[in-house]
Amino acid sequence: MKKDNVLEVKNLNVSFRTQQGILKAVRGVEFELRRGETLAIVGESGSGKSVTSRAIIGILAGNAIHDAGSIYYYSDDVKNLKKYQELRETGNANEGKGETPAIDLMTIPEEDFHKLRGTKISMIFQDPMSSLNPIMRVGKQITEALYLKMGVSKEEAKVRAIELMREVGIPEPEKRYTQYPFQFSGGMRQRIVIAIALANNAEILICDEPTTALDVTTQGQILETIQRLKVERNLSVIFITHDLGVVANIADRVAVMYAGKIVEIGTADEIFYNPKHPYTWALLSAMPDLEFDKEGQQLFVIPGTPPDLHFPPVGDAFAPRNHKYALDIDFVEQPPMFKISDTHFSATWLLHENAPKVEMPNVLKARIERSLKKEKEAGRK
Repeated sequence: MKKDNVLEVKNLNVSFRTQQGILKAVRGVEFELRRGETLAIVGESGSGKSVTSRAIIGILAGNAIHDAGSIYYYSDDVKNLKKYQELRETGNANEGKGETPAIDLMTIPEEDFHKLRGTKISMIFQDPMSSLNPIMRVGKQITEALYLKMGVSKEEAKVRAIELMREVGIPEPEKRYTQYPFQFSGGMRQRIVIAIALANNAEILICDEPTTALDVTTQGQILETIQRLKVERNLSVIFITHDLGVVANIADRVAVMYAGKIVEIGTADEIFYNPKHPYTWALLSAMPDLEFDKEGQQLFVIPGTPPDLHFPPVGDAFAPRNHKYALDIDFVEQPPMFKISDTHFSATWLLHENAPKVEMPNVLKARIERSLKKEKEAGRK
């Protein structure tokens, strides 16, 4: 464990029982979340992003199967968990000298998860209306999170709720406190959800596509709010999205997922300016670009569809859609994670020393060069 890690996901495998058989939704996912950083997890629908996040917060569906793997949460608060106390009695608790106590979230009972969920680990969902009770005033929905979890009085909870509403950018919070969700715009409803998520001083905030249902202007405002609160509260944020463009300016590191696996992970600069996996190339190429549009070319579309994870592919899952760059070995064996730098890793056979040397698509290369030039002119590079 690195000293500044708050979360470590190791070899996580999650499946689901379906009418068609066992669906392998998450296959060997591994990553770290450091204190005060934003880790973006990006990929197409069905890549396993949301399943991974729901495993972290303990809200997997009833037909889920935890096949293997661990999710270690590092915090002094785990000392209060029943499971940790049991481990301490048997001498198996993580209490090494100078180490932050840790617990494997995949092993704790619901009683313990209830103590962490909504307090130390919170989540913002895609649609705020599905997160809010439509017939309950928003003030009461915020205060419930406070006096049920934190044990504060209702009077103190009201004062704190109004402070939270002001903190997330709700105008006239004293007046809005007594209103219902339908009296708020989509962006304002999402701000209320953020206030509820942060009411109990969470350490980890999971954002599961929180801006997808919002217009572009409101989307930017919500992203700014999350980024500001992250800095002010030293939050660790996991941001789930299918759009790399959304996280370009807020992510410290980016993990790219495809078919239940992380295929590339690195700092935001490494992923945006030096991507190595053909799937990352495809995602970046599919982003709209004004300069590209001026050239009169068609927007790039990733061919084919993701694989059916009832029958996981033997080799590289992206190979059937990767006609230009796929190698014979891609259809036979899954590639390991190749190290590009201390912070940058990618699972593609193209990085093997015996692989043919290939360059990223010219369209993407030109786009990156333009971006770097603009960054340099702006004095940011």
